[in-house]
Amino acid sequence: MTREEFDELVEEALGTIPQRFRDALKNVAIVVEDEPSPAQLASIDDGDEDIEFDEHDTLLGLYEGTPLTERRWDDGNRLPDKVTLFQGPIEDASEDEDDVVIAIGETLIHEIGHYFGLSEDEIQAIEEEYWRGGE
Repeated sequence: MTREEFDELVEEALGTIPQRFRDALKNVAIVVEDEPSPAQLASIDDGDEDIEFDEHDTLLGLYEGTPLTERRWDDGNRLPDKVTLFQGPIEDASEDEDDVVIAIGETLIHEIGHYFGLSEDEIQAIEEEYWRGGE
């Protein structure tokens, strides 16, 4: 799949995120990279103690920034937080284009959840609700 095709799927997936959450995203860059860098892979072990990551895991996306829940009242004048989607691992983990769409959507929800300061359990509950259509 070309980068342009993948980017179109990312745009579509962003459109499925509830409007109230999209509106609350401020100063966040959503980018696509081919693969995670060694520094990005190393940052996984340095961050959240809820995340266990080893050489058998695949990094589909990464949030880099300061979650809203950790910001002070005087926070400002900062570079954008960054949500990176890794095209290669997403495609490798997918059987077809429909799987790519699902992986992009789940990864976006997961990484945007980190921006909002949600725990892994809270993010997983939101992902499950998202795919059930909010039932």
